[in-house]
Amino acid sequence: MMTADEITALRSKHYNATVVSLRTTNPDLMVVRVKPDVGVPPHKAGQYSTLGMGQWEGRAPNCQEETPKPGEEKKLIRRAYSISCSILDERGELFDQANSDSLEFYIVLVRQSDGQAPALTPRLFLLEEGSRVFLGEKIAGHYNLEPVKPTDNVIFLSTGTGEAPHNYMTWELLRRGHQGKILSACCVRYRQDLGYLPTHETLMSRHANYTYLSLTTREAVNTGHKVYIQDLITSGQLEERLGDTLDAERTHVYLCGNPKMIGVPTVERATGNVIYPETLGVVEILERRGFRIDQPALKKKGTIHFEEYW
Repeated sequence: MMTADEITALRSKHYNATVVSLRTTNPDLMVVRVKPDVGVPPHKAGQYSTLGMGQWEGRAPNCQEETPKPGEEKKLIRRAYSISCSILDERGELFDQANSDSLEFYIVLVRQSDGQAPALTPRLFLLEEGSRVFLGEKIAGHYNLEPVKPTDNVIFLSTGTGEAPHNYMTWELLRRGHQGKILSACCVRYRQDLGYLPTHETLMSRHANYTYLSLTTREAVNTGHKVYIQDLITSGQLEERLGDTLDAERTHVYLCGNPKMIGVPTVERATGNVIYPETLGVVEILERRGFRIDQPALKKKGTIHFEEYW
């Protein structure tokens, strides 16, 4: 058991940022803004940074019991998180992210795991305004809007908190007056898991080229007719709500969330054959329609861009 002075010294040594705002949509979902001591580094919408807390910190109740290994008491636990954005400020105007001195993160509390007990989120969910945390000094990632032209249609498809980078990219597109259509769809279990729903509803009322689709899978009203992201595409509902066809020549699709939803294929080295996952994912559906996925290893950009969140 460490003393209070030892914990204070460890916090001083490792923590370099302060929680400046925090709101919870439900007990297991929060939006938190963190201000780094040295200022926000240059970055692009869609990229990620790292949050961390010490092994010595307390954990939220009703989470899987943790058994730390001997000698890990002073360990700093870190995890990469995509940067989110509130999109609108308190006055209902587009948020001034360009001049903000803090970064926003959208985090779900992981209470249980099949393997080792979740280490970081049970600690993050004890944070309060004014709490100190670790924030990575670098912001990185190839998941951004670089390939998008002003008149392209842009489709964001996500599950859960995977919509975090899409919120930031939506803000960027609206900020620069994007001319093409923008559609963002997010699939969650319950309506209470849509942490930015009121914001997206406001955006739809103000921007004729913006559409937000919320998909829930466990609400009573969905019994017997759940709609997942893949269903949205294959049924034609996505094109109907977009108000346009899925044209691979002028449409960019961004995918973030459950890997099964994304469905990134592998390529056999010997034959070059493309092997899709057993579960039908969005990538396979779209590639059948002429879209091509990014190939980071070959530095080739397609029109399907993905960020595997888990």
